[in-house]
Amino acid sequence: MNRQELINLIHERRSFLCVGLDTDPAKMPAHLRGERDGIFLFNRAIVDATIDHCVAYKPNIAFYEALGIDGLRQLKLTMDYIHGLGKPVFTIADAKRGDIGNTSERYARAFLDPQGDFNFDAITVAPYMGADSVQPFMVYPDKWVIVLALTSNKGAYDFQLTTDAEGRPLYQRVLETSRQWGGNDDNMMYVVGATKAEMLSDVRRIVPGAFLLVPGVGAQGGSLEEVCRYGLNKDCGLLVNSSRGIIYASNGEDFAEAAAREAQKLQQQMAAVL
Repeated sequence: MNRQELINLIHERRSFLCVGLDTDPAKMPAHLRGERDGIFLFNRAIVDATIDHCVAYKPNIAFYEALGIDGLRQLKLTMDYIHGLGKPVFTIADAKRGDIGNTSERYARAFLDPQGDFNFDAITVAPYMGADSVQPFMVYPDKWVIVLALTSNKGAYDFQLTTDAEGRPLYQRVLETSRQWGGNDDNMMYVVGATKAEMLSDVRRIVPGAFLLVPGVGAQGGSLEEVCRYGLNKDCGLLVNSSRGIIYASNGEDFAEAAAREAQKLQQQMAAVL
């Protein structure tokens, strides 16, 4: 999905919501835990319930890899289902990959190749090994690299917010340097945590036109209002993710209906902003 298609979808659905498919069998409703394809059945129900309220889905790959071959099989079933719906939606592999060039090339092929098993639109990438660990992800047309810049976890203070001799935080150096790797606003986004919303002004000063993937709204305590205040640009420029607050809104048989209600609440707030 290219940039203009994503912008069009945001305005069509009046939403910039991304639903995180961080599917944990232990948190699924009891009636699905014994099913052979329980993860896929859960994901399918969530997608059916939320697709009219969101523009993106973001499976966290660790939740599927942890289950071995069967987990990856159910991820493929999920992606095949999303691709077969006939409704446009942006898909993100939340994999946080990043390694030397030939390894990154394989990671890119695994998740982004249109002829591969998953065919995601985007992948999250750790930039700390530098240009040659990120550039292999940028070879597929209309695919996106989402660079970790400023995350919402407590450990972000260990490195991302440390400053150089000029008082500049490391995350700002990541933003500035990554723009020299051949990426642009058509193929490179950035992760900026919602719990660091006040810092979005500094992020926007460096990457005013870029899309930002913003996790942390909902269960992690981030404020949608603050994210929009500091992070919106003329094209919206935001994909705001909610995972647990939507997919685990209920652990009963009404889980899909509960997910739809929570997604619609966020979508209505986003529509008002747009």
